[in-house]
Amino acid sequence: MLRRQARERREYLQRRAREQQQQRQRERKETLRRALDENRLLPTELRHEALALQKELEFDFQAPGEPTHCVTPATPGWVWLQWAELGMQGAWPDKAPPPETGDSQDDEYRWAGLEPPKVMVTTSRDPSARLRLFAKELCLLLPGARRMNRGRAELGALVAACRAAGVTDLLVLHETRGRPDGLTVSHLPHGPTAHFTLSGAVLRQEVGGLGGAPLAAPHLLLLRLDSTLGKRVGTILKHLFPVPRPDSRRVVTFANEDDVILVRNHVYRRRGRTVELEEVGPRFQLRPYLIRLGTLDQGDAADVEWRWHPYTATAPKRRLLSAT
Repeated sequence: MLRRQARERREYLQRRAREQQQQRQRERKETLRRALDENRLLPTELRHEALALQKELEFDFQAPGEPTHCVTPATPGWVWLQWAELGMQGAWPDKAPPPETGDSQDDEYRWAGLEPPKVMVTTSRDPSARLRLFAKELCLLLPGARRMNRGRAELGALVAACRAAGVTDLLVLHETRGRPDGLTVSHLPHGPTAHFTLSGAVLRQEVGGLGGAPLAAPHLLLLRLDSTLGKRVGTILKHLFPVPRPDSRRVVTFANEDDVILVRNHVYRRRGRTVELEEVGPRFQLRPYLIRLGTLDQGDAADVEWRWHPYTATAPKRRLLSAT
């Protein structure tokens, strides 16, 4: 088991390094192409390899019979493979190729959507009653999620047990003086791991006037998460949910407002030509501050993909999660 995990991790790192190298090569070609089209001076870093890149540009084209893969944005998490010009309408292969994503780090979610995720929710050691109740309600927000008592288990043993059980995502809740204030999402088996500051937690019983908790897989709304970092955070969050049925009447919203992600859970009903929304809770806010490319047990040994720097001169002016 340990040898297989080490081999899979090594192959993943090699594949990711190769994809990053190919991405940098494509960026250099695109920079050269724009400079030639606009009749501008070549960048200094490209002058020594400009002739070699220009020869490669002549052979960069897409074959007419090459299959194209696209991910439909209408239903987050749903992977739809479109086979073009192959005469295979209505026929599906036994092993479909994985969808191409925009970033090399998205290779962790290559097969997402083909089977429902297995999410495990736990807390820090010696949790308060409010944190245990919030972890229970977080399992109601995520369909199919299961809660595990932390006890005295260390992170290494916790992650190893989740890997052995086929868990895809491990969520760890933290608190300060009985108030939930932190959420860590670790995607297994190889990462990434995202750290969020959690605030404004409102439980279902505090919302008031609620019936039973809806357990159907929800539709997702990712609002104003259109920057590179916003899409990355949206990818991490949306793959915690399974593919919803078209007739599902439950909606979970991740709305970005000044780099704070508002999380809301609603059900809707149609009344003639009108639609009524009813909040069913829980309600909380997330703010990312760290994304690592490894798992939770690796700690500081994992590479840092992004870190929030709040004490720079331009920090108040920047919008990290939205493009505008």
